Amino acid sequence: MTDRTEFSGKVVLVTGGSRGMGKAMVEAFAARGASVIIASRKIEACQELAVSVSSAYGVTAVPVACNVSSWSDCDALTERAYAELGRVDVLINNAGLSPLYPSLNEVSEALFDKVIGVNLRGPFRLGSAIGTRMAEGEGGSIINISSIAAIRPGPHELPYAAAKAGLNVITEGMAHAFGPSVRVNAIQAGPFRTDISTAWSPETFARFEQSLALKRCGEAEEIVGAALYFASSAASFCTGAVLRLDGGTP
Repeated sequence: MTDRTEFSGKVVLVTGGSRGMGKAMVEAFAARGASVIIASRKIEACQELAVSVSSAYGVTAVPVACNVSSWSDCDALTERAYAELGRVDVLINNAGLSPLYPSLNEVSEALFDKVIGVNLRGPFRLGSAIGTRMAEGEGGSIINISSIAAIRPGPHELPYAAAKAGLNVITEGMAHAFGPSVRVNAIQAGPFRTDISTAWSPETFARFEQSLALKRCGEAEEIVGAALYFASSAASFCTGAVLRLDGGTP
């Protein structure tokens, strides 16, 4: 997939990195020699994973508490990364959430703002701050974890879908803003079995199994191949791209 030493000496920052797809990506990059910065709201989970990957792979792992919907938290995360490790070579904007709501008319202002904050404002601020430093330095790669909802929106996830559509726009815009030394791409994920999916009903799982071309939901580890590709030299001519990784959503 990639050279086992390609990321040795590199620094990879993953938001929402303590569980689910974020955890799978942290472990994959650490296994390939990268120092990792694990950012999430719950510091205990970040610390636990940091100890695990550091012990397993002998790499530096820095746990950081960060609510990406907070502009100041994003700035503090950026400063912490550069203060402790001196660089960020790969930024993965993975943190996201899509709270359930009974109807569109019952979406509160607070819920709407929270969804936009985590899924759009955070990636914009981190991408802007870290992308600027990457461009002024040795370059790098930014990977945004988007969603198939951005192009297949449903009534039960509309604020989330709108935020992810915005993230796709940011991806292409930042590719031009920070090129040629910084590449910016997005993975447009379909339904994955993660902690978030535990809130799905049996009917929801059945619907995915019936409609997807692969007849199943993805597993967290199945995000890894796309992330490694976008971060690696194999993707040297790829920027501003949005890759569907959705099991064949109709």
